[in-house]
Amino acid sequence: MGSFEKQTTYYSDTKSSSTDIDHDQTTSDEVVQNHNQVPPPPPPLMAPIVSSYNDHIRPLLDAVDKLRTLALNKSLSEFRKLPKSISSTAEALTTFMRITGSVKESLRKILLRGEFHEYPGEKNMHCTARLVEMLNTFSDELNKCPESDPKRKFLMEEFECLEEAKEISLPNFLPRTAFLSLLQSKVNGISTIPIAFVEKLWKYIEEVLISVLMSHVEDYHQLQISARRAGLNLIEKMKEKSMNWVLEVIEMEKLTDYTCNPEFMRDWNKFMCQKEEFMVEVNNQSRFRMELEGFGMIEFENLRHFPHLLDQAFDLRMRIVSYWKVVLRRLVDLMALNMRLSLDKLVNKELEMEIVSELMDPHGNGIEKLMEEAPNVAAKRARLTATVNKLKECREILAKIKGKIYTTSSDYN
Repeated sequence: MGSFEKQTTYYSDTKSSSTDIDHDQTTSDEVVQNHNQVPPPPPPLMAPIVSSYNDHIRPLLDAVDKLRTLALNKSLSEFRKLPKSISSTAEALTTFMRITGSVKESLRKILLRGEFHEYPGEKNMHCTARLVEMLNTFSDELNKCPESDPKRKFLMEEFECLEEAKEISLPNFLPRTAFLSLLQSKVNGISTIPIAFVEKLWKYIEEVLISVLMSHVEDYHQLQISARRAGLNLIEKMKEKSMNWVLEVIEMEKLTDYTCNPEFMRDWNKFMCQKEEFMVEVNNQSRFRMELEGFGMIEFENLRHFPHLLDQAFDLRMRIVSYWKVVLRRLVDLMALNMRLSLDKLVNKELEMEIVSELMDPHGNGIEKLMEEAPNVAAKRARLTATVNKLKECREILAKIKGKIYTTSSDYN
């Protein structure tokens, strides 16, 4: 029994040792195999560098693209503001008609209708208001001139005219020649005022007209020259017509003493109501002056030298003073009416015809001049075109760069 147990124990120990040897052999083989196997390459060191580079350059490219977009939009905006390039006679004619229509409408607004929203901050272009001011000034000048002073050389001018107008006739009748002589003298005395008004009026209209014309044709060099010349020629013609008309009005006032205005008789009667009192005062040797309604304080000591003409002279002065008010009002009214008529003709009839006549040359190719761009406009158009093309090319280049960066980043990810 004892021998059998020993054998068994030996067998067990032998088996255990064999198992350990096999395990060690297996481990040794794995170590050898692992040693002989090629280790995987380490991750490349470039990936973090490329990623960092992309992270920094992308914002820069985005900023460049944003600036490029802003520059492109600005250039396109300027390009759209350029006048449309005219390439045919039909386009030139259409452009000319559009420009003349716009000019006439602007002039209608500021000269005829009193609309000034196109020039809100330019008071000189608020034409109806300025014209009214000019008329008021004209009226004030007429009423404040020496010829309009009712007591100027009181009755002395009348004495002189009555002496020279004597004729073989019934006594106590006022000679019409005396009245006309006084009237002509007074009209001649104010004749320079209407003439100066016409000069001033058309000088102002010229400034307005040229300003409006140039604002509408500033993009058309050839039309600028013709339009300015046409405007100046038209103003000169209209001023000459107005001047001739004013001279005719002055002549009419000198030749005829007529009015249907009832104010003449009303004023004359009011003045004549003071005649009796005046005669009493003059004949009173102790009196030297008196107050006359409508005249102020009158000194009459020197009038006592013409007792035979005093009655007629007083009547004549009252008539001329009463009628003179009518003459002055008529001059202002006629001036206003003629001014309005002249402006209406200028805007609606004369202006377009004058521009066409000036633009068209003897060979009939004046409209084609509109097809010629001004040198500065042509240079600006070429510059903007080149800029827009370059900016569009930059957009394609930036897109390619961004695409390459995206591809590189994807490869390393």
